[in-house]
Amino acid sequence: MESGGSNGSGGSGGVDLDRRSPGTLGRHLARRLVQVGVRDVFAVPGDFNLTLLDHLIAEPELNLVGCCNELNAGYAADGYARAGGVGACAVTFTVGGLSIINAIAGSYGENLPVICIVGGPNSNDYGTNRILHHTIGLPDFSQELRCFQTVTCYQAVVNNLDDAHEMIDTAISTGLKESKPVYISISCNLPGIPHPTFAMEPVPYFLAPKVSNQLGLEAAVEAAAEFLNRAVTAQDVSTMIRHGQRSIIFLINNGGYTIEVEIHDGPYNVIKNWNYTGLVDAINNSEGRCWTCRVSTEEDLEEAISKATGEKKDRLCFIEVIVHKDDTSKELLEWGSRVSSANSRPPNPR
Repeated sequence: MESGGSNGSGGSGGVDLDRRSPGTLGRHLARRLVQVGVRDVFAVPGDFNLTLLDHLIAEPELNLVGCCNELNAGYAADGYARAGGVGACAVTFTVGGLSIINAIAGSYGENLPVICIVGGPNSNDYGTNRILHHTIGLPDFSQELRCFQTVTCYQAVVNNLDDAHEMIDTAISTGLKESKPVYISISCNLPGIPHPTFAMEPVPYFLAPKVSNQLGLEAAVEAAAEFLNRAVTAQDVSTMIRHGQRSIIFLINNGGYTIEVEIHDGPYNVIKNWNYTGLVDAINNSEGRCWTCRVSTEEDLEEAISKATGEKKDRLCFIEVIVHKDDTSKELLEWGSRVSSANSRPPNPR
């Protein structure tokens, strides 16, 4: 067979997956993701995964969603798995893997099949005692693997082509069957290399579909949406604008940590206020569709909501709501007092 295109490491920043060429590791992985229902892969680029990302981008049925950091990518894949049954994320070796692991641990606890793909060291570096950048400065490449062993149901370290097909397929099928995250590390020099085991169209999986609890799913989506509306970060806003999201974000600004004030007050409970609407406008930079406003009365809030759900509903809307720092409930005041008493108990006598 005739090989076509580059392996993604050149200056063009992409790959030409000629349909006549033998299958490559990168294409095999991309097709497997599509087969199991993944359409969006949440990724943070790093030098060990760039070639692999080229091959994921080249798959027409996959969309690569660039995230601001690895933890965001992990939680996005977690949410994707909750909504669609399986999620996928792609990061770089160690600095990316150790950053995303908290989200993967959450997916493990929630029984969510998330395929965590890590671009690993060059296959030639294994066993050489070479110290690589973006690691902890030791020649042992297994630190990341050992960490993931406790929060994934299967780990595949792909540093040769002969068993790559079997390892990738076993990892993905195990994650789906056990409904747990899996870890797949792929050496950075392998994604663009063809191998006879990577058929042009991989043999489809035959796994019994899981029956979803629709009422539970709807309740979870509603709760997640409510949480996200009050827990979105500036980095998330940037990603939402870039992808044309039409959400309404409410930022409740009381100038500090009210809940901590009710437990134990101090100057550390007052935060430096930002111009939050100005920050979002700066993130938007007149390049996306975004509308911001600041309100401090009920009438202004009602008007802002009306506008966000009416004439501005075709864009991301950011509404900053100014409230008094002592605007809290009787229950929170009582709870704060109880916590303060519990925290200030003196040591028991010896």
